[in-house]
Amino acid sequence: MDYLQTLFNRNFLEYASYVIRDRAIPDLEDGLKPVQRRILHSLFDMDDGKFHKVANVVGHCMKYHPHGDASIGSALIVLANKELFIDRQGNFGNVITGDAASAPRYIECRATPLASELFYNPDITRYLPSYDGRNREPAAFRAKLPIILLLGAEGIAVGMSTRIMPHNVREVIEAEKSCLSGKPFTLYPDFFNGGFVDVSNYEDGLGKILARAKLDISDEKRILIREIPFGTTTESLIASIENATRSGKLKISEINDYTTDTVEIELKLQRGVYSNDVVDALYAFTDCELSISCNLLVIKDNMPVLMTVTDVIKDHTKRLVSILKDELELERSNLTDRLHMRTLERIFIEERIYKRIETMKTADTVIAAVLKGFEPFREQLIREVTNEDVDRLLKIPIRRISLYDINKNREEVATINLRIKEINRLLKNIVGYAISTLDGILSKLPSETTERRTKIGSFTKVDAKEAVTRNVPLRYDRSTGYVGTGVSTGTQILKVTHYDRILVLRRSGIYTVVDVPEKLFVDKGMWYCGLSDKELLSRVLFTILYKDEKTGYPCIKRCRIEGFILNRDYLIVPEDAKILYVGTKDSFTFTVNYTKKPRIKTLVESFNAQDFREKGLKARGVRLATREVSSITQGEPKKSSLTKATNKK
Repeated sequence: MDYLQTLFNRNFLEYASYVIRDRAIPDLEDGLKPVQRRILHSLFDMDDGKFHKVANVVGHCMKYHPHGDASIGSALIVLANKELFIDRQGNFGNVITGDAASAPRYIECRATPLASELFYNPDITRYLPSYDGRNREPAAFRAKLPIILLLGAEGIAVGMSTRIMPHNVREVIEAEKSCLSGKPFTLYPDFFNGGFVDVSNYEDGLGKILARAKLDISDEKRILIREIPFGTTTESLIASIENATRSGKLKISEINDYTTDTVEIELKLQRGVYSNDVVDALYAFTDCELSISCNLLVIKDNMPVLMTVTDVIKDHTKRLVSILKDELELERSNLTDRLHMRTLERIFIEERIYKRIETMKTADTVIAAVLKGFEPFREQLIREVTNEDVDRLLKIPIRRISLYDINKNREEVATINLRIKEINRLLKNIVGYAISTLDGILSKLPSETTERRTKIGSFTKVDAKEAVTRNVPLRYDRSTGYVGTGVSTGTQILKVTHYDRILVLRRSGIYTVVDVPEKLFVDKGMWYCGLSDKELLSRVLFTILYKDEKTGYPCIKRCRIEGFILNRDYLIVPEDAKILYVGTKDSFTFTVNYTKKPRIKTLVESFNAQDFREKGLKARGVRLATREVSSITQGEPKKSSLTKATNKK
């Protein structure tokens, strides 16, 4: 058993670690999940300037990705539709409508120049063996922009998840420049769909945002949806509107979808309903408004880390400086090697050192002769001459030696020296070079890519309870004793919404607050039924006239119901009491009819409810008389919201 427990724990930890690091959570360094990184690596491998069938790219990527072609294909489509790193040719679907892409054999793609500039530099990229050991793949690209903020990401792993919003590429670059210059910066999401966003609670990538559709209400009898919120499609948005209409929350007669490259959904309203009346309900009950929680979780140094947008920018500016420094130092090293070789070639040919090898018999003596020939010119050399240098010199063809152009060599050496000086200058001002690099990247981006599409605004989330119209009839059938929105017979008491709660006072004196029921049995006789909103209920003064069953004496109790627990039964009168009448007016006259007995002269007596003081809900009533009561009736009947109980038992 201990062995099984150990085996389970080890395997679970390995699986959890794999899902977190190698599948669901993006890496901070290049902002990519493993499948995205392998797709780009495949495109760089295959790059010849032409488009490639997506099916071929998927097949090539399977050399690096240990999962099926479907996961690679879907990830490639999503990445291509971001319109940053993959050029498309063919039907890649529509992210606005949710339409699927064509089969991989019919569509083509290739890496964009921007992708090559930002990601591809194999000389400074660390590579690892692929899953089967046959190939090499990058551990992470050394990206020159914080890709995680450009693309956004969403993933669920074992015990953790990430949801990162996409941001505007121009604003991200400007934020990096500000960070490099030591200036403050702020970044907010920008969505491909457009629409509006409230970032009041964004909390630097760890809070929430409210995303809204763009509505055109210039026509009072119809609404046009021009842009949709992030995370939705026209198909899902229309489905949510249809559901709200079917449930009675919206009064829409017709929905027409004219979406092509841009969104245009027409909502025709029912007769008597106007655009301004429907806007809040659209936000409350449909996907026209969405609350999105953000969680910026990334893999940093092989561990999951929760960061803010500011943290990502600051971290990446350091990485950018390191990348540019490594690139410059690598270029300087290559130029130095090239300069050394050109100097050796000039001396080798100008000073006719090649003549020394004519009489040599062995390879060792040849190398020794060449090395000795360079000794008088040591001061002109950048470093010591190696055997490898000699091998390269000996491979120079005779034709090239005979046609050697000393002036051309000097020009090349001068150019190399000039570039090395420029590199040294850039290394001394690496921050300035980083800023100019970012400016260069920004200048190459098309204007439609850098324009902000989502407008930032401030708006309050529409409460569904406030937005809904009370248009659902609540009926009570005395003959069956049922009340609810699903009762088709009986009397309509009031109109409610599905979000309301009602207070029901039964014939027995028990009152309960419940959610609006579809069908609830309350007995054949109900004294009161009304909305239980605390503000409304606090204005209702209940006058309960009841008979004490022990003595038969009439009593009156005036109180308000202000506190309650949902679905709990409460007794409004003492247990040994029988309610004879309930009123909700502040002032009304009622008549008490006494039981006829010997020596009792007065059998009828009238009172005004206003003459009796309001008491607490738990207090007992006030005795009206010390005579046995037979019935109580309203003295001067008036139209009231009161529902009298029937005297039928």
